[in-house]
Amino acid sequence: MAEKVLYYATGKRKEAVAKVWLTPGEGKIIVNGKDFREYFGRDSLTTMILEPLKLTGVDSSYDVIATLKGGGVSGQAGALRHGISRALVEINKEFRLLLKKEGFLTRDSREKERKKYGLKKARKRPQYSKR
Repeated sequence: MAEKVLYYATGKRKEAVAKVWLTPGEGKIIVNGKDFREYFGRDSLTTMILEPLKLTGVDSSYDVIATLKGGGVSGQAGALRHGISRALVEINKEFRLLLKKEGFLTRDSREKERKKYGLKKARKRPQYSKR
């Protein structure tokens, strides 16, 4: 009986965390038990997720199973792309240079700025009233 090969990586963006498992297959992507196109809906996000797989040329040879938590839809898509990229490096170290050049291995460290007292949001001020 052959052992099933799994490659694991974690991707992050904003408040979103993606736990990603890559396994040899035919290119299916399952996110939280659903097909990723159904989960994300927007074409721009699905294209973004597929970028690292297409760049390395393994889009139809690995299945992706992911668990996403936290953040919004856009942040989760970014976290998934980051996780897939890191898992691909686990599979083949030569992918690292390709993915690094495109910026897929760099964690987008931009976070939401905290709200300050006296302000409506982090920087938005209340409307000025002269009288």
